[in-house]
Amino acid sequence: TVLDGAILLISAVEGIQAQTRILMRTLQRLHIPTLLFINKIDRPGAHHDGLLHQITDKLTPAIVPMGTTDGLGSRTAGFTPYHRHDPTFTSHLTELLAEHDDRLLAAYLDSGTAGVPFDRLRTALTKQSHQALVHPVFSGSAVTGAGIEELSAGITELLPTSEGDEIGPTSGTVFKVERGVAGEKVAYARIFTGTIRTRDRLAFGSDSEGKITGIRVFDDGSVVQRPSVVAGQIAKLSGLDDIQIGDPIGTFQATPERHYFALPTLETVVVPDRAADKGALHVALNQLAEQDPLINLRQDDVRQELFVSLYGEVQKEVIQSTLTNDYHLNITFHETTTICIERPTGTGTAIEIIYKEPNPFLATIGFRIEPAPADSGIEFRLDNIDVRSIPLHVFKSVEEFRRSIEETVRKTLEQGIYGWRVTDCRVTMTHSGFQSPETTAQSFRLLAPLVLMSALKEAGTVVCGPMHHFRLEIPADTLGGVLPVLARLLARPQTPVLHGSAYTLEGDIPAERVHDLQQQLSGLTHGEGVLESAFGHYRPIGGAGVPTRARTDLNPLVRKEYLLHVLRRV
Repeated sequence: TVLDGAILLISAVEGIQAQTRILMRTLQRLHIPTLLFINKIDRPGAHHDGLLHQITDKLTPAIVPMGTTDGLGSRTAGFTPYHRHDPTFTSHLTELLAEHDDRLLAAYLDSGTAGVPFDRLRTALTKQSHQALVHPVFSGSAVTGAGIEELSAGITELLPTSEGDEIGPTSGTVFKVERGVAGEKVAYARIFTGTIRTRDRLAFGSDSEGKITGIRVFDDGSVVQRPSVVAGQIAKLSGLDDIQIGDPIGTFQATPERHYFALPTLETVVVPDRAADKGALHVALNQLAEQDPLINLRQDDVRQELFVSLYGEVQKEVIQSTLTNDYHLNITFHETTTICIERPTGTGTAIEIIYKEPNPFLATIGFRIEPAPADSGIEFRLDNIDVRSIPLHVFKSVEEFRRSIEETVRKTLEQGIYGWRVTDCRVTMTHSGFQSPETTAQSFRLLAPLVLMSALKEAGTVVCGPMHHFRLEIPADTLGGVLPVLARLLARPQTPVLHGSAYTLEGDIPAERVHDLQQQLSGLTHGEGVLESAFGHYRPIGGAGVPTRARTDLNPLVRKEYLLHVLRRV
């Protein structure tokens, strides 16, 4: 993550909303230091002490109220910080901080009536706030300015800053990509160590490099043109044409741990309202896919359709709004469908030998494909391939040959027997051969899909649908209405757990049913239900109605059709 810390706003009028609880859990899961700010204390209906109890009960007990309010619900509402000599404040602060600090606890027990010195408490509060162990709470009004000065001081003291080493090797990460006025890529990057200067050649991604042509640094709320950017700063970098979101820059080893997202499990067709906008829509979606690679734009040339991947229905609204406002394109979506995968169920082998029917290519290739553990992806390897059987007059090295074959294998497995991406398998190249100097790289590239799909047909595959793991918090008196709905949506809940006046349910639900649950939850729980869900695993789909996906490749499953396409292009 590129975040040093966060401020979570809570309305003094509306109180804790379902989304507030989801946001707080996300911040806690990522261990992001967080301050809470109770806003709108000047609005009629504002409450404070009761809201602090709600925060403790529904968000986290590890809060430190930093002051009191007066004049609630009026334009004169104010926030007064606790004084260092306030016994109630220092007592609560000591007890809370001592839960995470054995030395502080010992000092507290030894101090008697004198208590722990306040300066030591304040130092411990800053440390534990930086570690996301406790969460200071401020109050005020963004409209009148009440409490804003105290919050600003709290941000400076209680949220960490990453200054880093300006002299060390360059490292950072790209968290956003946009297009400039001339259509050039602009990368938003957080720099963790080192210094980047205009005209520097900068390594990024796995093996890319580019020349920095412009640097704009974020400074005091504005973006300023600068000759360099140093560790601890965020900048907009120009000149890196192939940069993508999530790319490491510079010395990646010095960059904090990366977080990877599960692939989207839904997709939909995007159609322009005017047929004449089809080309412009393709360009726009390509640019959106640059900003968010997980959109995964896919084109069906046969049906002339454009597909985008989704995490949920709300993402449709975001894409539609962006296309309308930024690209002036009006579009509609087809019905959302589920993205499945295929996994091999057995082992399959195939080989095609040069100059031997029915192989029309000047190459020999043999493959074996077999199942691998769930979530292991695709593993490719060469199996005792004699170096003399590798056309080194075409490929510069055995490693280059291996990379080329692996790239073709992975591309071919994007569409399996039923049209879905094949994964969780081990592919081994068992045979290789060529005829010098006639054999080319294309000979291997065109033959490999035929052989691989023959092996896959022999192995067989099972189609698996995505399941989301869900967590539901609902009022206890609504459980009887929620359980039948979960059953209709094919969810598999575990035993409900009662916490006070609310039940917590966890379980699995088909990805395509999550939106239906979200739509019904508010009515079922009087607006108090909270749903969190995320991809959990893939589950085999049984029965006769195995879902298929229309192919967009040259279909190496059908030899005659495939050869008709590729030989026409040769």
